[in-house]
Amino acid sequence: MDYAYRIVNVFTVGDDRFSGNPLCVFEDARGLTDAQMQALARQLNLSETTFVLPPAGDADAHVRIFTPSYEMPFAGHPTLGTASVVAVARGRASVTFEMQAGRVPVTREGTRWTLRAARAPTTRAVEASRAELARMVGLPDDAVSDTPLWVDTGTEQLVIPIRSAELVHAAQPVPELLARWGYAPSRQEAMAYLVAEDTPAWTVRFFFTSHGSVIEDPATGSACANLGGWMLATGRALPVEVTLRQGDAVKRPSELGLRVASDRAIYVSGQVIQLGYGTVRLVD
Repeated sequence: MDYAYRIVNVFTVGDDRFSGNPLCVFEDARGLTDAQMQALARQLNLSETTFVLPPAGDADAHVRIFTPSYEMPFAGHPTLGTASVVAVARGRASVTFEMQAGRVPVTREGTRWTLRAARAPTTRAVEASRAELARMVGLPDDAVSDTPLWVDTGTEQLVIPIRSAELVHAAQPVPELLARWGYAPSRQEAMAYLVAEDTPAWTVRFFFTSHGSVIEDPATGSACANLGGWMLATGRALPVEVTLRQGDAVKRPSELGLRVASDRAIYVSGQVIQLGYGTVRLVD
């Protein structure tokens, strides 16, 4: 059978088509088994691949998200990128998705797409000290500037506030320490989301492990949402709206918008650019 797909870049900067985080969207995944979806995601080897299916309820589509290794309940750039494909195909300015993490509404304004976080954030304390977390990412003991937290608005991540953008840029994770202090049992991988308040955009980097290697993500929408959860947990005055800059270190500059409304709702936004399309033919 033939399965059509589109390649889009999400959280792009200006008109740079090769900025942002790449995503593959299979527009109609009916007939694919779980094993085939996982195999296709592994074959494409992007950070995530999505598969669009008919909804069980009154949403516009059921969306499944796969990394090369496992399925995710929620992720930001796959949600926005998939919305751009589904909504444009249907001539819509908004869509609502069913995901493992819950219902996620997405709206469009021009080439910019905005999602509301899948659910209200939950948090848990970090066992390591601030100095240990700083050493984990190769920084001085006093680099962590505020309370680090594990935050989950759909997928759990470790949010670590850092004193300056210069320190975020200088970070070099130590694999054995990342595995010790940044491991998330729910994800079966280790991670660290580094954040520095800066102008005109906050500086962020996201590191995670895969098969024993440390990888840096170009743009992490779920972590952007979790930063909103961190703001709520640490008592940041609302409403708040910031721009995040990510991906420069891996030559994929990305720009993400974060808004935490007065009602505590968390919104993540970014531009999406379509890069190409094609078809995969699966044969016995």
